[in-house]
Amino acid sequence: MTTHTEFDAEPTDQPETIMEAKLWVNKGWTARVIKNEDDDGWAVQMIKDGEPEPALVGPWTMGRDKKNPKPLDVNAFNTLVKTASEVVRRHEQHMHALLHKKLMITVGHQQIQISLDIVPDEDEPHAVLSAHDLDGEQLAQVKVSAAFKLNSSSAHTWAENDYRKPG
Repeated sequence: MTTHTEFDAEPTDQPETIMEAKLWVNKGWTARVIKNEDDDGWAVQMIKDGEPEPALVGPWTMGRDKKNPKPLDVNAFNTLVKTASEVVRRHEQHMHALLHKKLMITVGHQQIQISLDIVPDEDEPHAVLSAHDLDGEQLAQVKVSAAFKLNSSSAHTWAENDYRKPG
């Protein structure tokens, strides 16, 4: 039987928690109160860990002296995290909607789901156009230009041409 007398701490990549008047780091986010470049006021920026740009930048309240910013506190930080997380979620949903489109068409008496998945590759941007029946079985798949416009007309034309790569 082996007994351990020392606690072996696992190294973590988590940044330490910081709770200062103008800087809070916690819950995967950094809130930083900064001088507003547009006027004499203050702004707050929320940066998600690992991201180069702020997810949210907004005005920040002046303190009682009307010169310095109001200090960050737990309630303000939690509200900022919630708001910034929602901004990130909406952005991700928007990007998903731009890159992945689906529609249903009827060819003969068969309903077919047509999908266009754009691959925003820096070297070779393209899209994958695919057709599936209602059971999910793939009927066709072709690589197309990332600029391909999927709509009811283009989907019907593709299906009626035996799913040959659109020109």
